[in-house]
Amino acid sequence: MKPFIWIIDEEWPDYVVEEAVLKEAFPECTIRISGYEYRADLETFGKDADAILAQIYVKLDDEALSKLHRCKVISVFGGGYDRVDVASAMRRGIKVTFVPGYCVDDVSDYVIAAIFHANKRIDSYREAMYSGLWGVPAMKELPHRVRGSNLFVIGLGRIGRATAKKAGLLGMDIAAYDPYVDEETMVSLGVRKTDLYSGLAAADFVTIHAKLTEETDSMIGERELACMKQSAFLINTARGKIVKSDDLIRAVTEGRIAGAVVDVVPVEPPTFREAIFTCPGIVITPHVSYLSQESFFELKSRTAGNAVKVLRGEPVADIAEP
Repeated sequence: MKPFIWIIDEEWPDYVVEEAVLKEAFPECTIRISGYEYRADLETFGKDADAILAQIYVKLDDEALSKLHRCKVISVFGGGYDRVDVASAMRRGIKVTFVPGYCVDDVSDYVIAAIFHANKRIDSYREAMYSGLWGVPAMKELPHRVRGSNLFVIGLGRIGRATAKKAGLLGMDIAAYDPYVDEETMVSLGVRKTDLYSGLAAADFVTIHAKLTEETDSMIGERELACMKQSAFLINTARGKIVKSDDLIRAVTEGRIAGAVVDVVPVEPPTFREAIFTCPGIVITPHVSYLSQESFFELKSRTAGNAVKVLRGEPVADIAEP
């Protein structure tokens, strides 16, 4: 078998891992690479691809999918696949795969780090020291301990559960909102089931782990942020569009919540001219919460491996659903 595999990406520095997996399975396969502006390549050679490995930022809509006449699989580099028209792909006999669970430890570690960052403000004392302040005078207000504080988890999937488990070991009180997880399951995880607004009102820290769907798009806005304590922090490692950026900026700027740590923004890659990048009180990282040497290798190898399995007609666990 000599399949043609098309990689659409602008993020990875190399494709050594993917090529090793693909060449081991199909020594005579052809591999070509395009960037996010792939439409011209789609017309010239991409339409002949047997498999596509696509970065999560790549939009593969019905128009693009209609040009693919040999494609058997679109294998997404990520735990989400919201930019692929899965229903259209299924109608055309194209399987869409993703890589759930590959970065559970990494993202949950990031959330715990964000909680400590918000609580201890380790990098915030430079100005106070320049002013000659030391000890208690250097601290604007005394924080509460992390132990005993309230964590509200929105979305209790793999990452939400790992975060809750780690937070529980710190002695935090954990509540969660997830309409698809029953109360008995939450109790078994050491978590209290609550509704969205009650959870927001009680929380010292809110962490978002929901999928981006029509239901969760713009889920957190003016009304929801108004429920939160002035001392509370919002952490978002899920998808930027779940939180209304303008409403978050106003809530932080006006002191209605204490701040936010976000690893995602509504449009990625961003232009860096968006207002959120210059808002004091909002810490932004460049969508790196999922990264470690281990997660990066697993993501790349599983993405390539999923494509191999589909091309071979083998069962695949990581199949996306509309």
